[in-house]
Amino acid sequence: MSRGLRAQFLARRDAVAERHAQVLDGRTGGRGVTVALIAVSLAVYVFGLYDLGVAPARLWSGLGQLGTIVALMIPPSPGGHLALYVAALGQTLSIALIGTLLAAILSLPFGFLAARNVVANRVLHVITRRGLDTVRTVDTLIWALIWINVVGLGPFAGALAIASSDFGALAKLMSEAIETADRKPVEAVQASGGGKLLTIRFGIVPQILPVYASQILYFFESNTRSATIIGIVGAGGIGLHLYEQIRVLEWQQASFLILMVLVTVAAIDLVSQRLRAAIIGRRDLGRRG
Repeated sequence: MSRGLRAQFLARRDAVAERHAQVLDGRTGGRGVTVALIAVSLAVYVFGLYDLGVAPARLWSGLGQLGTIVALMIPPSPGGHLALYVAALGQTLSIALIGTLLAAILSLPFGFLAARNVVANRVLHVITRRGLDTVRTVDTLIWALIWINVVGLGPFAGALAIASSDFGALAKLMSEAIETADRKPVEAVQASGGGKLLTIRFGIVPQILPVYASQILYFFESNTRSATIIGIVGAGGIGLHLYEQIRVLEWQQASFLILMVLVTVAAIDLVSQRLRAAIIGRRDLGRRG
């Protein structure tokens, strides 16, 4: 059997070599295309620098001013407003937490609607996908400006802005996790007579839940920073105080607020990393079992 296959290969080798001579000789033209793409990219980059007025001389001349600002920030000081700043930081964390949880709740059903292996209706699937893409393309800061005009200034607008921004992203991640879920548990539920809802409940949800929880933790960590930024436009929290202190050139208080945010984000990052590791670890352990 092997001799027959070898004879067939040798008989066809010359024909294959003639048919694919360019590929075998490395003359596919791919290298020229790569060089052309690199050249075009560099040209666009250089034009962008020129069009935006980016000049190293301006940056170099501004380094002295930056050094002066850094010197004025030392030492950080609350300026007698420690209690006020701590309360504002708590408000920022509340905005991030409420906004993240609201986005997580809203994204759950839409994640299933956007998954091809759950919704067979192609029209509904496409509409849901494009709607999620539209929502998540709007930045959190833009959502904050919109909700401030709807519900007024304050942390409520900030929480709604974060929820609106994260809703589309979380739903998209959910749909991708659902589409890549293992088919074996789903088929097992269907084989036992389970309907559509039971298949989703016992075949898909247990698989995606650890991924979903891990993503929520990551978004909460990221939203702590976002809640600081949207406070600048009037959505409440510590961002509003930071903007005010920078505006009136109170650099020591500004550096103290920045330090508070950095420490808080680092602590949340450390805790969320451990929680994500524990969640993913339990998921892997369940798979091995």
